[in-house]
Amino acid sequence: MRRPMSGPGSLQQGNIVARIDTLLGAMTLAEKIGQLNMAAGSGAVSGPGERVALEEGVRAGHIGSVLNVWGTQQVHALQRLAVENSRLRIPLLVGLDVLHGHRTIFPIPLAEAGLLDEGLWERSAAAAAAEAAADGINLTFAPMLDVSRDPRWGRIAESPGEDPYIAARFAVAKTRGFQGADLREAARVAATAKHLCAYGAVTAGREYAAVDTSMLSVHETYLPPFAAAVGAGVAAIMPAFTDLAGVPLTAHGELLENWLRARQAFAGVVISDYNAVSELINHGVAGDIVEAAALALRAGVDIDMAAGGYSRGLEQALQRGLISMAQLDRSVRRVLELKERLGLFAHPFARGESNPPPESRTLARELARRSIVLLTHRQPVLPLAPGLRRLGLIGPLAEDSAQMLGPWAASGSPREPVSVRAGLAAALPGCRIDCLEGYPLSDDGEPAIGAVEELCQEAELVILCLGEAAVMSGEAASRSHLGLPGGQRAIAEAALASGTPVVALLSSGRPLVVPWLIERAHAVLATWFLGIEAGHAVADVLTGQHNPSGKLTVSWPRAVGQLPIFYAQRPSGRPSRSDERFSSCYLDVPFTPQFHFGHGLSYSRFELQQLECSPLTVRSGGSFTVSVAVENQSDTAGETVVFLFVRDLVASVAQPVLLLKGWQRISLGARERGALRWNIPVEALRFIGRDLEPTLEPGRFEIHVGHSAASVERLACTIELSA
Repeated sequence: MRRPMSGPGSLQQGNIVARIDTLLGAMTLAEKIGQLNMAAGSGAVSGPGERVALEEGVRAGHIGSVLNVWGTQQVHALQRLAVENSRLRIPLLVGLDVLHGHRTIFPIPLAEAGLLDEGLWERSAAAAAAEAAADGINLTFAPMLDVSRDPRWGRIAESPGEDPYIAARFAVAKTRGFQGADLREAARVAATAKHLCAYGAVTAGREYAAVDTSMLSVHETYLPPFAAAVGAGVAAIMPAFTDLAGVPLTAHGELLENWLRARQAFAGVVISDYNAVSELINHGVAGDIVEAAALALRAGVDIDMAAGGYSRGLEQALQRGLISMAQLDRSVRRVLELKERLGLFAHPFARGESNPPPESRTLARELARRSIVLLTHRQPVLPLAPGLRRLGLIGPLAEDSAQMLGPWAASGSPREPVSVRAGLAAALPGCRIDCLEGYPLSDDGEPAIGAVEELCQEAELVILCLGEAAVMSGEAASRSHLGLPGGQRAIAEAALASGTPVVALLSSGRPLVVPWLIERAHAVLATWFLGIEAGHAVADVLTGQHNPSGKLTVSWPRAVGQLPIFYAQRPSGRPSRSDERFSSCYLDVPFTPQFHFGHGLSYSRFELQQLECSPLTVRSGGSFTVSVAVENQSDTAGETVVFLFVRDLVASVAQPVLLLKGWQRISLGARERGALRWNIPVEALRFIGRDLEPTLEPGRFEIHVGHSAASVERLACTIELSA
């Protein structure tokens, strides 16, 4: 039996517990099951009949949550049915995917992660929350925290990248941004950390495919971001569609109940992914919807999203003895507690009654330009010369502004984004810009080679606007070939052969395998899908109004055959060597990526010097400091990120060759020198041992500080952890 908490606030908490107890006692079985049923709203219903069924379900108390409905009028109409026309007047949870903005669309998460700025990560989530809340939303299915090391998987676009440390800090910042200090605030929404876990490790990068990875990798790589989200107070968790070594995550009691509930002390709501409960039948672990519903509920899934599995199966599951009333009540209580946390019982219409802050567009431009990664700059063509008079803009993404929204912008308007051409035209009013599509994204034409050659001969500089259509990234968008789609290579080859300087912009939701372009263009930039301010952001970087500082949070492959590729690999008994046949390498391509994790150039030139670690011998419970001098050796002010990695040289479980343990940003003026300093607790040297528990062992550790994971960009020193 639950008891009111003692201390400050205990009276309010006691009242909430009493109110929930009263509601539970008054509910019929159908109403209890209804609280666990999330139905698709206006974004997914196909006609008036389905809308009537939705409204009747809410009025009858058979629907406790809706998704894919937004806008004050629509949300409040449904909410009014729940709180004024249903028997028990229990308000609705109203959910929507707000992955990278709501009305104002920000860069995709893979791009935004490259900011490596927790303050901006939090600000963008807060801005998105305010806009979503102004549209009546009180629950978002974000942040997406799937560590991913295989860009064949389309949902890498929604991911913070390949590193669990970055993903964990991303989780904390996004949770704080969405939820704030008090979920009752009208401008905040409940966050859902998804997808627990290892969804990014699907077989061959193929969406929805099986996952078969070691539990060591699960605990070392895929669970830390979710532990961080729980520590930050995330309101909800969503299991992945997929299985883990044969057990679907929707029915994975070991992770959901033992790891999440017991070990992480998560007291929030677990929400299934879309239709995932009924898909347990397809997984082959349930014979019918009754068994599927029972498996999910027993594993700890509180809300069934859009499958109708709980509505169709839980009553019979009770009758068959597959679940108990106590298990059902446990989930209903958690749903009601979330509604209380959101203040919905007291103020069900608070969200939708206020306007979002007006500065979101300014923030979108700042995020977008800071997300751009300067991959190469072989000849000094950037920033664009002030006296530039004629510019050629070639490629299907030069004027197609709608693609800039990316693959997941449910409420973003395709009329809002600024195209690359529009951004450059605004930034270069004295420059003639000739624009040519060259080849359509629709992949149903012929490359306009002759027109490309003619334009290149007339231009002083050519900018290639290449990449994917937005629908080629995101969910259900796996690709086996990661080159440029269609005839884009042909028009790029024509431009490269023209003799005119070429700058290439790659808009995509993943790294693209284009070594032929990267090795020949004068400069190449990863411009991802940057959101509504894409064109202005690109222009800011190309003209030098903003000195690029974005970094790759995922290794960029030079060939699809290298995948999955990532920096934190374990050492081999025969380490990779380009000059040794019998080593861990390839016959046909180098074993290294095209660009290492952390790569990102600047118009400035930074050098690291004088790495120092102190003390050189440390004990458990202590800490050590790492310092390094940073010098801007150019005449251009700029900003850079410096990474701190650790390598455990000898351990009972072989450790990755590098593990990220921190980073810092530093801004330096022309020829200016500065210093960075970290204080690292010895506890940060723990690793996951054979028993899958954090372990700390004495021995030698290398400390690496660098601009990226590339060995040529790092300085190193050694410390000793004594017994």
